[in-house]
Amino acid sequence: MYQAVGVLELKSIAKGVEAADAALKSAGISLVSAHPACPGKFEIILTGAIADVTAAADHVTGRFGSTMVDSSVMGRIDERVIAALFGTQTVAKAGALGIIETYSAASAIKAADIAVKTAKVEIFDLRVSRGMGGKGILMLTGDIGDVTAAVEAGAAHAEEHGLFANKSLIAAPHAGLWEQL
Repeated sequence: MYQAVGVLELKSIAKGVEAADAALKSAGISLVSAHPACPGKFEIILTGAIADVTAAADHVTGRFGSTMVDSSVMGRIDERVIAALFGTQTVAKAGALGIIETYSAASAIKAADIAVKTAKVEIFDLRVSRGMGGKGILMLTGDIGDVTAAVEAGAAHAEEHGLFANKSLIAAPHAGLWEQL
């Protein structure tokens, strides 16, 4: 069975802890993580069957809607997104580099899932919230055409939800840049 992933972000740490408890009590889901994030937000990542994750996310949104920053439920999330979230992916420092910057962790994770399903790209890096003022950053590699298509598709989702910060595309990054990323 495919596991769904739900990402919920609240603008209150106190309400975020309460929301994580409410999510766990509302449906048969597992908590992947629940932690404070910059700047004073609280992130909850849930997993389980799509119906259960959706029910938990809906419950939290209904009960804590005034403190919600963003939320996303993704069924059949691409395994590369999960690997990138846990930092276990290994990607060559080669090809074009595409970058999507968002104002929330949930929108960055959703953009990553859309991007890898749109074109033949790999996730070079996916970082959410910590040390970035609550932003999410996604870096993709591959052929220039694929990276361009993936960046446009992922960025479009963030734009539609008012959470797009910026994007960049570098056709052939300098070797010195690759070493710093």
